Amino acid sequence: MEYSELIKIRESVRNYDPARPVSKEVLLKILEAGRLAPSAANRQPWKYVIIASNEMLAKVKTCYDKDWFRDAPQLITVVGDENEAWIRKYDNRCFIETDLAIALTHIILAAADEGVATCWISNFKPDVARNALGLKNHQHIYAISPIGYPRTDYKHKETKERKPLTAVTEWI
Repeated sequence: MEYSELIKIRESVRNYDPARPVSKEVLLKILEAGRLAPSAANRQPWKYVIIASNEMLAKVKTCYDKDWFRDAPQLITVVGDENEAWIRKYDNRCFIETDLAIALTHIILAAADEGVATCWISNFKPDVARNALGLKNHQHIYAISPIGYPRTDYKHKETKERKPLTAVTEWI
C-alpha cells in the first residue's frame, strides 16, 4: 500500500474477533518491520513477545481491564532492556522509550498494511504483565497491543480527529 494511504487508514481497533488469530507467516512479516526499525546507536534494546497460548493470554489479559481487550486472539508486547539502551552522555537521558516507540510504530503500520488490527496500550498494570511474562528487573514492557482481525460488524472510522497542521507546525 502507498505509505501516505497507509497512515490515513491505520486506526486503533477495539473490536477483535477472538476466533481469527493472525497466522505465523503474517506475524513474521509484521515483526520484521519492528526488527528493521532504527534505534539510538543501533542498540536495538527490544524484544517482541507474541502471546498466543490460552494460558498466557489468560494471565496477561488481567493487566488491562477492558472487555474488548479480552477478545483479542493474540497480544504483542514490546519489551525493552534498559541494560542495552543508549544513554546521551550530556544529560544521561536514556532513549529506550524513543527506540521502542519507533519499533512499535513500525509494527503497527506493517500490521495495518497486512489488514491486521492493533491498538497501542500503555494504560496497563505493569507489575501484572511483568510477572506473567517472568521478566528480569532490567526488562520493562513499554506497550502492549492486541493483534488480530476486527469482527465483521466493525465500523472503520471515516476520518481521524486530528489538530490541523497549522496548529502543530511552527516555521522559524
